[in-house]
Amino acid sequence: MPGMSNVIAPSSELWDAFVRAHPRGHLLQLSTWGRHKRAFGWTDACVGVTDSAGALAGGALLLFRPLPMRLGTMAYLPMGPLVREPGVEAALWKAVHAEARRHRAAFLKWEPGLFDKDAPQPGALGFHESEQTIQPPRTVLIDIKGEEEAILGRMNQGTRRKIRQSLKGEVRYWEASAGEIDLFNSLMHTTGARNQFGVHSAEYYRLAYELFVPGDAALILAEHEGEPLAGIMVFAVGKTAWYLYGASSSVKRNLMASYGVQWRAIQWARARGCTTYDMWGIPDAEPAQLEAEFETRSDGLWGVYGFKRGWGGAIVRSLGAWDKVYNPLVYRAYETAVKLRERRHRADRESRTME
Repeated sequence: MPGMSNVIAPSSELWDAFVRAHPRGHLLQLSTWGRHKRAFGWTDACVGVTDSAGALAGGALLLFRPLPMRLGTMAYLPMGPLVREPGVEAALWKAVHAEARRHRAAFLKWEPGLFDKDAPQPGALGFHESEQTIQPPRTVLIDIKGEEEAILGRMNQGTRRKIRQSLKGEVRYWEASAGEIDLFNSLMHTTGARNQFGVHSAEYYRLAYELFVPGDAALILAEHEGEPLAGIMVFAVGKTAWYLYGASSSVKRNLMASYGVQWRAIQWARARGCTTYDMWGIPDAEPAQLEAEFETRSDGLWGVYGFKRGWGGAIVRSLGAWDKVYNPLVYRAYETAVKLRERRHRADRESRTME
């Protein structure tokens, strides 16, 4: 019964077990993700509600980032909340909002991560849709059930050929050890410089490795004659794997190592029992526009769409980002600052394009 729910702060062990067993369990709801973000300026908190028997029936991992000028925080709820027993939603949302206010949140940004168009709309819960997303709302989901030949058969001919080419040569693929994370960091720096996008610090990827590998992730590297060529950090929870971070060298690209590490990551996910592989982020445009423009655009996520489109997945869009405002004055100031920053970034990109 809804009135019999009790609010608790579940332990990391209890919460992570709940996330792993939930059909919608997501990497960004693990307490480990909160620990990772904690090292880079965020605060994390987990709230839960129990059923009449005292068992955890629902909960959410919340993240908080300070706003400038000591104006409080932005609360962020990624890919949750997760509910096991119907009837506890009202109590859970009350607990979420109470926790957000306890952290002086001016607003709560919620990215449900739901792809089902028939899912309950956040507007009914007092949220309004926001253009400022944190995670990319549109992605490619690959069905990795069945035999490998069937998975390959769903890909386009060019991608299938490049995968097979990547496995024919003398490229070595392996799951990296902690001492090899600097190889990946070097590749990330090269990729960021080549494609003109920002990458995280070396400490960011190093800590991700320490926290998630080997239990929830793997770092797969490729090299040829001692020269690092490509790398992927792939994560998995339940039946879903996510390709979050990838990098490649600017040399020996004819060996197609970036296709080889992606295929090895899919094999790793399949060995764990995953049935869906999330390519994690493409431009937020309709399929017709994606196909019409991907060969001529390289800004933002357009630079990776040409690679991701060939793997035989379905283009899907989540519900995106939704905001619940607690302090309208601070929220308006935040929105203005974000729009000004986006305008400057757009001008910088256009300036680089013209050079």
